[in-house]
Amino acid sequence: MNIVVEFFVVMLKVLWAIVMAGLKWLIRPKEKSVAGQVCVITGAGGGLGRLFAKEFARRRATLVLWDINSHSNEETAEMVRQIYRDLLLTSGIKCVACGPQRSIARLAYGQHQQNNCLCFPPPLLSLFLFLFLFQTTKAFLPKMLEMNHGHIVTVASSLGLFSTAGVEDYCASKFGAIGFHESLSHEIKASEKDGIKMTLVCPYLVDTGMFRGCRIRKEIEPFLPPLRPEFCVKQAMRAILTDQPMICTPRIVYMVNFMKSILPFEAIVCMYRFLGADKCMYPFLAQRKEAMNNNEAKNGI
Repeated sequence: MNIVVEFFVVMLKVLWAIVMAGLKWLIRPKEKSVAGQVCVITGAGGGLGRLFAKEFARRRATLVLWDINSHSNEETAEMVRQIYRDLLLTSGIKCVACGPQRSIARLAYGQHQQNNCLCFPPPLLSLFLFLFLFQTTKAFLPKMLEMNHGHIVTVASSLGLFSTAGVEDYCASKFGAIGFHESLSHEIKASEKDGIKMTLVCPYLVDTGMFRGCRIRKEIEPFLPPLRPEFCVKQAMRAILTDQPMICTPRIVYMVNFMKSILPFEAIVCMYRFLGADKCMYPFLAQRKEAMNNNEAKNGI
């Protein structure tokens, strides 16, 4: 095909993609069913992971709960069992202590299909985010590609789209997770496996206590309060069940990310200072340092 003709064809496809994306904002797509589908949830012992487990359980998915804290993981499993009982599901639930990702993948793909939930405390190696992402993907993706079926959800953060001072390590891990997710999305598209879906979840600060003390400008704070975990998961579930590639909560995160891409760095700094976002983590860091000093004093260090 002549390159000029191909260019205009591509432009038409781009415009069509924009129109379809806009329609999805106006007309809510139908949610897909996950009943009977195997759903592996990492970090299921608390926070957003526990809420995701409960949401998928209410939709009758077969769950694999995975967390480094086996006690918290079992607590989540018991909540899931209660949901199954309320739904009059008679299938049992089994907790299996298993470390390697490939073993978990084998169990998830058919060896324990009669169970509605499997619980796996992960290995200590999974504390390293990138290695955990790589190894888990390597364990599950080949079977997904073979079946041309699956859905990979990466829960990152708005701090993986734009950063702030004082949390370089956290921002680096989230930027890395988003980069990994986007590259994997392109790889699946290049493989022409249209049955495998990807969703990236980038919430604003979630009120889980992780960044307790974080504060933006007091006049702005009422308009951008920390997100309730339940609201964050509800929005993410809607995106997952409608195969939305990316969900930012609240929607102003889309605008901030876009402005970061087109404005000069000094303009971004001015906006940060106006919002109080340039030093928003400093109160949190001060509280954390004080707590560490108190622990050291208590232990006689």
